[in-house]
Amino acid sequence: MTVVTESGPGRVLVTGGAGFIGSHVADRYLAEGCEVTVLDDLSTGRRERIPAGARFVEMTLDDVRLDEVFAEGRFDTVNHHAAQIDVRRSVDDPMFDARTNVLGLLNVLERARLHGVRRVVYVSSGGVVYGEPDTIPTPESYPKLPLSPYGVGKLAGEHYLAYYAAVHGLNFVALRYSNVYGPRQDPHGEAGVVAIFGLRILAGQPITIFGDGEQERDYVYVGDVVEANWLASLTESRTGHDLDACAWNIGTGRGTSVNELADRLMRISGRDVERIPAPERPGELRRSVLECSKAAAELGWRPRTDLDEGLARTMEHIKKEIR
Repeated sequence: MTVVTESGPGRVLVTGGAGFIGSHVADRYLAEGCEVTVLDDLSTGRRERIPAGARFVEMTLDDVRLDEVFAEGRFDTVNHHAAQIDVRRSVDDPMFDARTNVLGLLNVLERARLHGVRRVVYVSSGGVVYGEPDTIPTPESYPKLPLSPYGVGKLAGEHYLAYYAAVHGLNFVALRYSNVYGPRQDPHGEAGVVAIFGLRILAGQPITIFGDGEQERDYVYVGDVVEANWLASLTESRTGHDLDACAWNIGTGRGTSVNELADRLMRISGRDVERIPAPERPGELRRSVLECSKAAAELGWRPRTDLDEGLARTMEHIKKEIR
């Protein structure tokens, strides 16, 4: 069951708030009049993304001083975006993935419990917790069969949050993102094919297509994801034994193949580049598309940004970054 709270998010801690999505979320909290603290270790985040009105703490999630941050901040809401997000790195080094995504989350939740935090907005992943689903688009109720340590860790986080809710009364909501894209996405990392393709196309460089390029993903614009975070911050969840009662898929319900994405980006940019074929990557999901009617019914959230519109905004941002 979910209810809309009478009070807003109040004092907010955004972990990973110097990152691609987290910085946009921090912007929104500030625009709504919230007092915002950004915590980030800048391993992948960038200092220039931190909003001018936010207090910044450079710190890892396992730092012993995290307790001091919570004591001083007196946070009402924690928005937890800090994470290791590379699926392939999680396969190569599952211990690293678990230290960040499981133990790091636990350290945050213990501090939240001890310091009276009312609500946690947790970023899960609709792209990996369901594994290779037979049902497309995939609803929240689909069996959870993650095929990577990253997916296992994200699902474990939801279970830990359900424990803290049941035993300690901590309210939480989990947002299961599809493939988020938009301005500020890192074109130099392993994740984020829109940014990677966009930068290379604008530079006139070839792009790599793994396998046959017909793998489908659900691309959701970062501005729509920010709106989902805001609505989730106004929502309280009560959960019994149903983990999905507190979770919402955040996507579009529409799949786009890698080949189609490349076509769209080249058309929008007015540039054609060579496509270099490469072997299919082991363990890569064939199709990942999310059913999002539950978020519409319970959060009042729907994706508003057309794919071409969002891609055009992203390409404009990349052009500015190049300049």
